[in-house]
Amino acid sequence: MASVEYVSCGRVDDIPEGSLQAANVQGRAVALLKSDGRIRAVDNRCPHMGYPMSEGTLTNGIVICDWHHARFDAASGCTFDPWADDVAVFPVDIRDGEVFVGVNGADDGRAAHWQRRLHEGMEQNIPLIIAKGAIALQAAEAPTRDTVETGALYGTRFRRAGWGSGLTILTAMARVLDDLDDTEQALGLYQGMVHVSRETSGSAPRIALDPLDTEEHSIARLKEWFRYFIEVRNADGAERTVLTAIRQGATPAEVCDMMVAAATDHFFRDGGHTLDFVNKAFELLEILGWNKADEVLPTLVAGLASSSRSEEQNRWQSPIDIVSALDETFEELDHLVAAGAGREWPTDASEVLTKTLLGDDPIAIIEELKGAIGAGAEITQLTQTLAYAASLRIAQFHTKNELGDWIAVLHTYTAANALHQCAKRAPSTELLRGVFHGAMPVYFDRWFNRPAARLPVHRRETAALSDDADTLLTGLLALSDAQGEVDAAGTHAYRYMSLGHRRERLLQTLGKSLLREDGEFHSYQMLEAAFTQADELDEERARVALVAATRYLAAHAPTLRALGQTATLAMRLHRGEQLSADDPDEGVDA
Repeated sequence: MASVEYVSCGRVDDIPEGSLQAANVQGRAVALLKSDGRIRAVDNRCPHMGYPMSEGTLTNGIVICDWHHARFDAASGCTFDPWADDVAVFPVDIRDGEVFVGVNGADDGRAAHWQRRLHEGMEQNIPLIIAKGAIALQAAEAPTRDTVETGALYGTRFRRAGWGSGLTILTAMARVLDDLDDTEQALGLYQGMVHVSRETSGSAPRIALDPLDTEEHSIARLKEWFRYFIEVRNADGAERTVLTAIRQGATPAEVCDMMVAAATDHFFRDGGHTLDFVNKAFELLEILGWNKADEVLPTLVAGLASSSRSEEQNRWQSPIDIVSALDETFEELDHLVAAGAGREWPTDASEVLTKTLLGDDPIAIIEELKGAIGAGAEITQLTQTLAYAASLRIAQFHTKNELGDWIAVLHTYTAANALHQCAKRAPSTELLRGVFHGAMPVYFDRWFNRPAARLPVHRRETAALSDDADTLLTGLLALSDAQGEVDAAGTHAYRYMSLGHRRERLLQTLGKSLLREDGEFHSYQMLEAAFTQADELDEERARVALVAATRYLAAHAPTLRALGQTATLAMRLHRGEQLSADDPDEGVDA
């Protein structure tokens, strides 16, 4: 705690009972007040929207901001209206009838204050408080992990249905923070936590179960039980099983293998969301630490148990019986893996597989994948090729399709990315089934590429664009101010990359383009998956991934940008701007 330096602010006799007066103390706006004969000092900016407290009302020991009628205890600064936050109170010393106020050191402990307010903002689903908290914590250089934990654990505890889009968005944004500039980093966390708050609002909290009261079962036996309970849709049994595995010291890879095996016991569960949610939960734990596994992973179980099973859909069985073909293939997987052991998949084979995946013959796709496994392809080589093929579907998505059709190709892509990340974490034969599962939606999505939109490298207008980096990025951002600029956005992004400009600036621009919008769930998934894939791919394939993301974001802009407006207000308040003051530079009619 810094020592307080007191500054003279006037005479006691000059402050009437029941009054509020503005003062400046070392550049800080302070409101002096006298209540019940005692002089106090508070921040002269209402913590809600910055209105001068000195222009408010003091009644019966309560300070009232006259703008939105927020009320505060004059002694403690605590608000009676939680949406307004507490106003800072400064120490006062009276010496020989003179008032001295100390403001230095007033910010001590504010990080802890804003962590608490962040939690309260999520409880009450108040975006302005969440925005203020995220911005203030970043300014205080609070550890990002702590801020993410506040939002994430709130989401895991207060949504009966468990893991959902809110936690997925928060995790996605936490993973791309290093690719964003300072302003967008705060916005990314803010938007992630707003979505968690919205999703939990009105929901009953989760009822946590306990692990089994034993430690005598092997991880292999617990994996067998977990898959059984998911198969029969017994979420409680599955939850107690996974908690037991965690308590017995199962590693992240072992628990991920357990969950992915259960997920791939059926085809492409919940249209790809199931795998994506599993992967995101493990990515969240990579941020928070494995010691939070018993709070995070049980949130997946109910959704996994209740998830739809795509093999029950007509298109998987007619006009071609894909289900039977895959079931026969899965009986061969162990033999195929053994045949490929010690062999090296040819360097050009990924390109050949990509073309087959994008073809119109599902049986040929199955045979090509079987051949790749027998030829020694590693699981991660297959999952990354699958993800790249899925990104091409988005990069070549034709705007003649309906807007809602974007989500179909998006689901395929994010599920493929999730499978790839899980394969790096816990490769297995059970996970290998997911490659075949994911390849079929790539096949189903072929209609969205008929005709296929031309890639920017094949468009005449790409070469006609400026070669200046700033011009290209400014133009790209401006394109999201109008609807339907999908192809133009893609060409701007590709032109920028093809000229060798710094990729990090493009990533920052794409982050800005998303975070100024009222983004729908899938846009956050798209951004994070593309950033992740681009970081692993060779340059030309990385360009395709980022063009796909650019086109997707452009297709879903502009929006009302209400979230951004709230964040802008929070930023202006954090900077100390007077939102209620007249702007002398604003143009008016004479």
